[in-house]
Amino acid sequence: MSSSLQSPVGPSLTRFMSCKVMQKGGKRGPGKRRLTTGPASIRCCTHRTSTSTTGSASVIAPVLLRNTSARSVMLDRAENLLHDHYGGKEYWDTRRSMVFAKHLRAVGDEFRSKYLNSTNEADRIPYEEDWTKMKVKLGSSLGGPYLAVHLRRKDFIWGHREDVPSLDGAVKKIRSLMKTHGLDRVFVATDAVRTEYEELKKLLPEMVRFEPTWEELELYKDGGVAIIDQWVCSHARFFIGTSVSTFSFRIHEEREILGLDPKTTYNRFCGDQERVCEQPTHWKIAY
Repeated sequence: MSSSLQSPVGPSLTRFMSCKVMQKGGKRGPGKRRLTTGPASIRCCTHRTSTSTTGSASVIAPVLLRNTSARSVMLDRAENLLHDHYGGKEYWDTRRSMVFAKHLRAVGDEFRSKYLNSTNEADRIPYEEDWTKMKVKLGSSLGGPYLAVHLRRKDFIWGHREDVPSLDGAVKKIRSLMKTHGLDRVFVATDAVRTEYEELKKLLPEMVRFEPTWEELELYKDGGVAIIDQWVCSHARFFIGTSVSTFSFRIHEEREILGLDPKTTYNRFCGDQERVCEQPTHWKIAY
């Protein structure tokens, strides 16, 4: 969508663009992204054009370089655009170098050991502090004796109703996976509000969650707690995440770096109305 937006107070925004994942052939996935600058029922819209195109981040350049009187541009949902060389060596070198902070990894490791009977040695997961030396054969790592789940809730479910299961649907899938893989522990990373979390706990009393104390939350902040969650999920025997969630994507990448079997990594929940659903794409590391 594209529009001229005037603010009564402060600077004005003269151009608004939104990047969306569009359906193609009834499915979604990599390569089906669109940059849309078209009509929409948004307040204050006075100038509209319409176009759509597939591709990576480079598709933005021609649009921004068009002859236009706009002096300020808002690019909404830019996370839907792929890096032009997504999955290439440059991308993976950058991603592999972005190592989680050591003190947060230590908290995650202690939690794994205490509540999930999981250590790097027992789980056969090698680790090097020097990221350039982390080259683990894919599928050689076993993972800890637990299922890890990333269940996105809050505002996410409003924009992805068809992709995100109800709590009942999620628990049904979790129990099925635990039975299939012979696991009796499940770690859950979720942003569910308190009422939903309490309902989830009733439905799945054996679930384990990292719940920081007030002091820990003050020290690590929300971002640090998220990293601890991702680190614990990355070491599980089997992981299932949420569709098109960047939080789940980062776990996919970390598990790839740690050498876990892709079949135990690239999985996501289906919506309640989906009999089958497209699973995440496997992006192999390029060294």
